[in-house]
Amino acid sequence: MTAVLTRPDRERVHQPRSRPPRHRLSALDNKVSPYLFVAPFFVLFGAIGLFPLLYTAYVSLFDWELGADETTFVGLDNYRTLFTDSQFWNALFNTFSIFLLSSVPQVIVAVVLAALLSANLRARTAWRMGVLLPYVASLVALTIIFGNLFGPQFGLVNSVLTTLGIPPVDWQANTFGSHVAIASMVNWRWTGYNALIVLAAMLAIPREVHEAATVDGAGALRRFFSITLPMLKPTLIFVIVTSTIGGLQIFTEPKLYDPAGGSGGGAEHQYQTVVLYMYQSAFQQLDLGYASSIAWTLFLIVIAVAGLNFWLTRRAVR
Repeated sequence: MTAVLTRPDRERVHQPRSRPPRHRLSALDNKVSPYLFVAPFFVLFGAIGLFPLLYTAYVSLFDWELGADETTFVGLDNYRTLFTDSQFWNALFNTFSIFLLSSVPQVIVAVVLAALLSANLRARTAWRMGVLLPYVASLVALTIIFGNLFGPQFGLVNSVLTTLGIPPVDWQANTFGSHVAIASMVNWRWTGYNALIVLAAMLAIPREVHEAATVDGAGALRRFFSITLPMLKPTLIFVIVTSTIGGLQIFTEPKLYDPAGGSGGGAEHQYQTVVLYMYQSAFQQLDLGYASSIAWTLFLIVIAVAGLNFWLTRRAVR
């Protein structure tokens, strides 16, 4: 016997049941909760990061003196003045010189150090913790120590050079010498930190890959260049980009390296960086509009150089 449903009965069968309020709240919670969890970051980023960045761009378009009652709109005049400012170009040269002397050796030594720390050493944990000690040390104490090491008269470095028959160097008055001294401080502080990041990526490489290469007859050096380095590409890109950003924004080391603690970067601005020049323009010369134009120019330079390093690293490490 076959039952025949009338039209009202068929409509009742296909009519969806209304979901209980508890299920609707659960579905709403699944959709909304992720956005609520990440919202504090974006709120803080907007208030502390994005708003000051955009407001700095706004200030750079004015002749804005600190404490002045009125500000005058000057458009791009601050940028035109900046591009003809010899002190800015000198600071930019110093910044790139210190950046190259610090970041390039820093990344190379960090990779080599990570390779050594990944070997079967006794007390491996102690060695790995030891390379991080310069990073946790006080930067002020570190600058004082390196200032004494590179002292022009009684510094240990000049004493070693004199013993080897090399004339001493005035590490503060000499342009290249001051860059080497400041870059040494940066390398001492950050090499161990980057080495641990690279080490973590090395330890994440599957052992089966190395074992298969060993069976095929590849030596340790061949495995390092053919397996380890290509698989470290994402980590190396991260380390190089962060080193680029930090190196081009260097401020504390050259400021503390000056015995007087000023922002001039020496008597002839021989180691004044762009950030030091920006600090001098804003808080000593009280010209916030000009300092803002320096900040935005440096921001664009950092983006360009970081993007170039990202592209070169992706092509070099395959």
